[in-house]
Amino acid sequence: QVHVVESGGGSVQSGDSLRLSCAASGIIFRLNLMGWYRQVLGKERELVAEIRGGVTNYAESVKGRFTISRDNAKNTVSLQMNSLKPEDTANYYCKVETNWGTTWGQGTQVTVSS
Repeated sequence: QVHVVESGGGSVQSGDSLRLSCAASGIIFRLNLMGWYRQVLGKERELVAEIRGGVTNYAESVKGRFTISRDNAKNTVSLQMNSLKPEDTANYYCKVETNWGTTWGQGTQVTVSS
C-alpha cells in the first residue's frame, strides 16, 4: 500500500555536495518515521539519518556534513550531503514507517571519488 521512490544519487568528487530526495505515496494514515540508510556490498545496511516525530538522529560519521529534512504535507524527506568523502560511497535507501509497517525504497547509488 505504500510506495517509496528515491532520487538524486550520482557520481561526484570528494568535497562536493549531493541532495537525495524520497517520496512516499499511497494510502497513508500515519507516517511515523522517514529516514536514510546506506549499504556497501558485503556490509550491513547502516543508519545515515532519520526523523521521528520531529526529532532527528544522525550517524556519527555524517554529523555536521549531512542534513535531513522532511515535508509532512508532501510525505517527502530529503538528505543534503555536503563535504562528501569517498567513504560515503554506498547505495542509499529511504525507509518509511507508516500505519502499514516499514517500507524501503529501491535505493540510489552515491559514488564519491577522491
